[in-house]
Amino acid sequence: MVKVTAAEVNELRKKTGAGMMDCKKALVEAEGNMEEAISILRKKGQKIAEKRADRDSSEGAVVSKINDANTRGVVVSVNCETDFVSKNDSYKELAQKVADIAINVNSKEELLASDFGGMTVAEKLIEQTGVIGEKIEIGGFEILEAPFVGTYIHGNKIGALTGLSKAIDNAEEVAKNVSMQVASMGATTLSYKDFDAAFVASETEARIAVIEKDNIELGRLGKTLKNVPQFISRAQLTEEAMAAAETEAKEQLKAEGKPEQIWDKILPGKMERYISDNTSLDQEQCLLDQNYIMDDKKSVADYVADQGVEVVGFKRVTLA
Repeated sequence: MVKVTAAEVNELRKKTGAGMMDCKKALVEAEGNMEEAISILRKKGQKIAEKRADRDSSEGAVVSKINDANTRGVVVSVNCETDFVSKNDSYKELAQKVADIAINVNSKEELLASDFGGMTVAEKLIEQTGVIGEKIEIGGFEILEAPFVGTYIHGNKIGALTGLSKAIDNAEEVAKNVSMQVASMGATTLSYKDFDAAFVASETEARIAVIEKDNIELGRLGKTLKNVPQFISRAQLTEEAMAAAETEAKEQLKAEGKPEQIWDKILPGKMERYISDNTSLDQEQCLLDQNYIMDDKKSVADYVADQGVEVVGFKRVTLA
């Protein structure tokens, strides 16, 4: 049997990240040939990867990378099978190295084909599957370019990028704060203005149907019924709709016996509540229309406007 030195084993460990015993066995099998030993470990990874192909890989690490000019960012998830592995420092290091490569490519396919120390990223992940013994793969992958790009990672589980219209003095802080909003609230579009009319109509019908069904059960139990909204998005609040709502509010004030000279003080609050009650879809899906998580008295649009900048795009990646 070929004898291998501790120095050779350590060199192979540095090259592959494999355990000491696996490296020693591979070197012995390869009769001391370093490249052949690497190939043996890679083939081991391929066999394990094939066996575990149908395993769920919903754990891992979400990482991001911003270029030096802050004009391009990437967020990517490197998925594995267990939370135990994802918390390992060497796994986090692997994920960050993947992000370092990803900042220079435009797609997941291009990333997997990119060089990673003499092999492709895809081959490196297979190799590490053999080292760790779990399925490892690239999950989410998003690239964003803008005059200024910032990022936020929440607990290595959710990552977000935000693009701003220009690089202001506190751009990094603003972009991070908005990215935190994106990570937390999970918007799908910038504004209600991006919605398709057919989509809004379909969502309105579906949501009202659910509330009405719930109200039947609540009524049967003698409980308070839910409000059935007339609309669910600002996209539906036309000038005519707002005028009708204001007329109805005035009629309510009159019926309540409120003096007409104080209506102007009461109406703005009623109209704000009307808008809030009829824009549930915007709050769920539209970043700029959501209540800002650090100050719910203003929207995200209000926050960035106060900073003298606009949000021009955002991306979000989660492990799930």
